Amino acid sequence: MFTVQPKYYPSLSESILFFILTIALISYFLIGLGTDPHIPILIAVLLTVMYGLIRKISFKDIEAGMIDGAKSGMAAIFLFLLIGVLISSWMISGTIPILISTGFTFIGGVWFYAIVFAVTAIIGVSLGSSLTTTATIGVAFIGMGSAMDASMAITAGAIVSGAFFGDKMSPLSDTTNLASTIVKVDLFDHIKHMSLTTIPAFLTSFILFAILSPNEAVSVGNLESYLTSLEDTGLMFWTSWIPLIILVLATLFRIPAFISLAVSSVVATLLARITSGLSWSDIWGIWFNGYTASTGFDPVDNLLTKGGINSMLFTISLVILALGFGGLLFVTGIIPAILSSFQEKLRKVRVIIASTAATALGVNVLIGEQYLSVMLTGETFKGVYQQAGLPNKVLSRTLEDAGTVVNPLVPWSVCGVFIADVLGVPVLTYLPFAFFCLLSPVITIIFSGRTLKRYT
Repeated sequence: MFTVQPKYYPSLSESILFFILTIALISYFLIGLGTDPHIPILIAVLLTVMYGLIRKISFKDIEAGMIDGAKSGMAAIFLFLLIGVLISSWMISGTIPILISTGFTFIGGVWFYAIVFAVTAIIGVSLGSSLTTTATIGVAFIGMGSAMDASMAITAGAIVSGAFFGDKMSPLSDTTNLASTIVKVDLFDHIKHMSLTTIPAFLTSFILFAILSPNEAVSVGNLESYLTSLEDTGLMFWTSWIPLIILVLATLFRIPAFISLAVSSVVATLLARITSGLSWSDIWGIWFNGYTASTGFDPVDNLLTKGGINSMLFTISLVILALGFGGLLFVTGIIPAILSSFQEKLRKVRVIIASTAATALGVNVLIGEQYLSVMLTGETFKGVYQQAGLPNKVLSRTLEDAGTVVNPLVPWSVCGVFIADVLGVPVLTYLPFAFFCLLSPVITIIFSGRTLKRYT
């Protein structure tokens, strides 16, 4: 992990015991007490520091391990700050509103569940946040499904599947940026490589939702309110497509993510200055605090009120704490001791990828935290992939296939608790119908054999 070298070599049983205790502690705080993840991770950091001191590791070495761990996430942190600016600038330039409006125009056919899945996916990619997508568009679709007497379980499954497709494939997503950064893979290479497993999972899910859809047309009455309110923002113009086109072109020409996001943000900001009538003072305030919509229609106001550097500070602080904790687990020898016990057995590609997927899934189940699933699994297996001659993009893809999209399937996870609350549908009720989330880890293991080698 990073450049952190262990300063103590505990026995395997001691390492496993300490690891289980810290995981249990984090799980108790997150699930039992419902705290923000920062609190238990900070406590775990303090306990690990105490463990290191008891094992006579100098505080200087402990501190260096913690700092090296946190430093490995600096590239992601700068991207997160830029994503906050990008979302704000895309709001005031009309890019996100016009994407949402375009997605809504697809509603109205008889394939209700399939359309809900597809539209939620489109909006999820444009927003880059599964929870925001679920809490806004998802709530609207639940209301529509209830009005037409559709299955709430299948509707919720379609919403969750689409939202996490967006979370996985959007260049605006913090987990997507985190997964690519943690194993040093270009963001757009990471997204492109994920298509190997994501496209089959998406198409299969779409077909399943189409088969299950009721043979009735959906009333578009509620949609008119959304479309009218989006138009009333006064932000949508033909120029609103330009920032998106720039980002797409940057992807095609393989321009580094930081530069691509920066250029798109600057262009969006300049367009917003021309079209929205906002002053430069207002724009800089929106860059930091995000955009606040005031259409008078609460669902759209909630949908568009987001972005800004300030909105990313929660994620950034969590990343710093989690990576610092990871650095401590390495400098104290906890993770190296566990790794060395089974590393020699990890020779075959399929076994390595299956083990990675199982670890990411296990962290989700035990801790219920999406970021830790990506970060701890990524740092743990980075050396294994290098020794096996597998490119890092295979690891980053597997982290998302089995880490990012599994979190909403765990009833006590951060995403599971949030989604069940806002949709009013228990996790275990929608779980069998969250096809995309269920298929992704399965397909990633299937692709880990001969077919995968062809693309690496």
